[in-house]
Order: sequence, then C-alpha cells, then structure tokens
Amino acid sequence: MDIVSVNVDKRTTAGRGHARRLRASGKVPGVFYGPNQQGAITLEVDAKEFAKKIAVLEGSALIQFESAAPELKSRMVLLREVQSHPVSGAVLHADFYEVDLTKKLEVQVALHFVGKPIGVEAGGILQPVVREITVLCLPTEIPGFIEVDVSGLEIHDSIHVEELKFPPGAEPVFEDNFTIVTVTPPTVEEVKVEAAAEGVAVEGAAAPAAAGAAPAEGAEAAGAAGTAGTAGTAGTAKKGEKT
Repeated sequence: MDIVSVNVDKRTTAGRGHARRLRASGKVPGVFYGPNQQGAITLEVDAKEFAKKIAVLEGSALIQFESAAPELKSRMVLLREVQSHPVSGAVLHADFYEVDLTKKLEVQVALHFVGKPIGVEAGGILQPVVREITVLCLPTEIPGFIEVDVSGLEIHDSIHVEELKFPPGAEPVFEDNFTIVTVTPPTVEEVKVEAAAEGVAVEGAAAPAAAGAAPAEGAEAAGAAGTAGTAGTAGTAKKGEKT
C-alpha cells in the first residue's frame, strides 16, 4: 500500500482559544497518541496539505509524519478521528494514532462496486448495504479498497461478506454473514398501481354530484334554512354595529 507523507509541527500551547487562532491562520490543530506514548502530543497541520493528502483518503491509510520535532519525526500513524464544522464542513481537529508495524490491527476498508448488474438492466435498483468493512491486517498491508463485482446480480440477488475476495494478509472481521449489496425490484410500477387504485370507485359508494346538478329535496330545504339563518345573523350583527 502507499504511505502518505504529511508535514506536522509540534504545538507548544493548547486550549480552545489557541486552536481557534490556529484555524484562522490556516492550520488544523490535532493530537498524536499511541500505546508507546506516555501522553498525547499536540500538533498542527497545514490545512491545505490536510485537504490535499488526508481528507481525500478512503477507509484507513498509513500516514508518515515529517517533522523537525524528534517526538513526531518519521512516526507511522492512522487518522483515528476528524471533527468537522457542521455547516461549513471545515476541519476543526484531527486525531492521529501511532501504530506498530509488526502488529495486526483492525481497520476500515472501503468497498468499490464494479460492473452493471443484470437486475439493474431489467429495471432493478442496486442497493449497497455497507460501504466499508472491518479488516484485520498489518499496517503495511492495509488494502486501499475491496472490489465487489456486482455484474452477475439479478433482482432479489445479494452478495454476502463470505463471498468477497481479500488480498493476502487481510481477513474480514465479522460474526454473521451479513449482506454487502443487493438488487431490489423497481418501485415505479408499485406507485402506478397505488395511484390507479386510488382512482377506482368503491362498489356501493356514492358518486360525486355533477357540476350544476339540482340538489336533493332535503338538501334544498336545508340550504334554504341555512341561508335564512345566515341572513338573520348578518342582520343582527348590523344592528349591533349601529348601536
């Protein structure tokens, strides 16, 4: 796998106020920690470099620090967590976790779906259930992605985790043979059927009165009484207004 090299600098101060000033100056505040560290080390990364090299990564990727600080120089890490602004999407903070290159660890690997399913050509819809999968491997053997060939799927067909092919040194982590992707039947026909059903008159139900049709005898009398009542109410209101 490719290793991403990123320049980082050690921070001498911490706190929210300092972090805000860093972001205003085009830096991303972060923290570096791991099993071999006595405590977390605060650091900063250029925001443009972060966006160009780190933000575009899929799943888990191995990152190597370049720094003048001996505590950070040449350290191999994984991006563990990123905090982003809920509106602008700007990166607010990043957590980097140091890894031991000789020990296996669990990482998230992206899935790439390739091919056009037979069921999609017949009108079905390709429905991915998951887009990442947990894999156990050495940090140097983290796959860039796992390819999933969906071209043979017909409507109602599915691919499960046990059917995936993994590169040497990587094995999936799971308890149940869960579904990765499926092809669902089209929904357009169902909508048309429902719409047609709404337009069908129910047997025994009264048909709507035609425009301009004479009202029933009882309805005519009730309408006249209602009109008279309304007129009486209006007349009372007018008298009240005068007084």
